[in-house]
Order: sequence, then C-alpha cells, then structure tokens
Amino acid sequence: MDILILNSLLRGGIPFVIMGSIALLLYFQNDLSNAKSTFLVGLIIFFVAAASVIYDLDHWSIFKRSIIHLLTMLITVYPILLFSGWFDITSISDALIVLLIFLLVGVVLWSVFIILARIFAW
Repeated sequence: MDILILNSLLRGGIPFVIMGSIALLLYFQNDLSNAKSTFLVGLIIFFVAAASVIYDLDHWSIFKRSIIHLLTMLITVYPILLFSGWFDITSISDALIVLLIFLLVGVVLWSVFIILARIFAW
C-alpha cells in the first residue's frame, strides 16, 4: 500500500511541480489570469494523475475502480471547475450544466481509454 501512495504522489506531483513552476513564472511576469489558470490546470492534473493508481488495483473489478475514480474526480476536480472562474456560475442550474459537461467529458475519456486498454492489453 505504501508503494501505491508513493506512485500516486509521483504521478500527480511531477506534473504539478512543472505546471506550478510555469504558473509562478507567469505570476512574476504579471500575467495573473494565466498564472491562476495554469496553477488550476496543474491542480487538476495532480488529482487525475494521482488517482490513476486506482486502476492498478487489479483485485478490484473495472466497475469498482471506475466508480471510485469517478467519485474521487467529483470530490476534487469538479469543485476546482466550479471555483475556477472558467464557467459563469450564477445559479444551481449553471453548476449542473458544468456537472453535465464534466460527466460527458469523463465518459468520452473513460471510453477511449477502455478501448485502448483492450486493444493494447494494458
């Protein structure tokens, strides 16, 4: 289990450090909007990459891994999307539209990776 946590931190941490460094450079160049967006993308990448270790748990079914991953993304990525300023959120219906976009993108990406996993026997 310790190796799983280490893998999670490495998978998420490396891209986060890279994106965080770029965000810091943008910040010092007084490009605050892009610095914020780059940092938030780095944060999203951190959570997505760190959570990818869920798919290394071969003793879980693909259904269980997918549901746990979805819940993890809902708890981490979805709030970032809501508070990022990338979407105009003025009502609950706006938040639900963002949720729908989030779920649609997730289903498409999940489907593509499931197909690729079967083709390449990952």
